[in-house]
Amino acid sequence: MSTEVSTNEVSNEVLMRAYLAGDTAAFSALFQRLAPPIAGFFRRSFDSATVDDLLQQTFLKAHRARATYQFDRPLKPWIFAIAGHVRIDEWRRKKRIPEDADDESLEGEPGSAVPQDAQLDGLRRERGLQDAIGRLPDAQREVLHLHYFEDLSFAEIAAALGSTEGAIKLRAFRGYERLRISLPIARDES
Repeated sequence: MSTEVSTNEVSNEVLMRAYLAGDTAAFSALFQRLAPPIAGFFRRSFDSATVDDLLQQTFLKAHRARATYQFDRPLKPWIFAIAGHVRIDEWRRKKRIPEDADDESLEGEPGSAVPQDAQLDGLRRERGLQDAIGRLPDAQREVLHLHYFEDLSFAEIAAALGSTEGAIKLRAFRGYERLRISLPIARDES
């Protein structure tokens, strides 16, 4: 009997369960769903060639760690936790960051955002937002990306990044505050 699942109508968690049962179509569906947001997560810090490599590393590590996935928890934060570790490893490799460095020590590192060729380029306001996010310190940019673009809660981000919810909220507050200051806000003159 086949364990294959109709991939269009099921949650990531159900697809993961099917994948663990040997359904290769379930893995393909997970990759199609999760690769774009994970690539976007990496794209905010690295060039396209590096993004492709990091995406492959993330899914390879997820495959190797698949037995550690807990079915009572959402899959997306679990995979973003893996992506977060892959990202830190790449920063360490490229910038020769000490092995004991964590997200807090990366807080002061200004990111080098890569301009995106996405469909948002034509929209000036959204482009300004991308540019402003790109100028944030990397740790703040990471949290804002996961919160704003990936719609993860602060608790999920904390679990994904191996931090506390309070530290994540502080990074988000600082990042959103920097954005508020750096972005022109249209105000009613009434």
